[in-house]
Amino acid sequence: MPIPEDVTGEEIDKDVRQELQSLPKTLAEDVAKNLVMVARLIDEDPERAYAYSRIALRLASRVAAVREAAGFAAYATQKYSEALAEFRAARRMTGTVELWPLMADCERGLGRPEKALDMAGAPEVQKLDKAGQVEMRLVAAGARRDMGQLDAAIVTLQSPELASNSVQPWTARLRYAYADALLAAGREGEAREWFAKAVEADRDGSTDASDRLAELDGVEFMDALVEDEDAPVDGAVDSRDEQGAQDDDKD
Repeated sequence: MPIPEDVTGEEIDKDVRQELQSLPKTLAEDVAKNLVMVARLIDEDPERAYAYSRIALRLASRVAAVREAAGFAAYATQKYSEALAEFRAARRMTGTVELWPLMADCERGLGRPEKALDMAGAPEVQKLDKAGQVEMRLVAAGARRDMGQLDAAIVTLQSPELASNSVQPWTARLRYAYADALLAAGREGEAREWFAKAVEADRDGSTDASDRLAELDGVEFMDALVEDEDAPVDGAVDSRDEQGAQDDDKD
């Protein structure tokens, strides 16, 4: 696949660049460029990002950063079995646990919520940083919902992080998940309150909390460009009215 001329490979994280130093220089540059394309496209065009990740994987499958990028690209395209395999490979290579919540969510994607819950109770979770632990809580709550256990999902999300007034990178998503679970359980008043709190924390628009809140408040968004076909444009004369005026002049 073509690589745009403005992509040099230098854009990647310095830690990844260091990993690629184990490769011959030209090969490392090619892999780096493909990884840049994965990062650039994964949100807006995940299928193309996945294609670039497969190229990088073919070139350097023994590099942990490449396996991780391939995992993220597969995850973004809902290829959960592939994603899980790549995340597992990256974890074996690095020994870190940061991919644990994503691996658990892949289990959910594969229709195995019980496995995701088992992972949520594993010792690895205690080794995660705060962001990782919140992510694991979100996955566990999702698994509970997959199993039809709404009340348990709500309880799972109740945590010091949810109660905190400080806004962290995960705050909006945590509040949103809690609001959505409350709404699914028929607790509309509480859901509205938490969607509003999610809006307050959602500084980069990572959720559609504002739309959900508007729906609960009965606000309907209408396309201003869609007008009644029979309504005349401002300043224009309806042809039927114009004909009527001409008939009156004849009289």
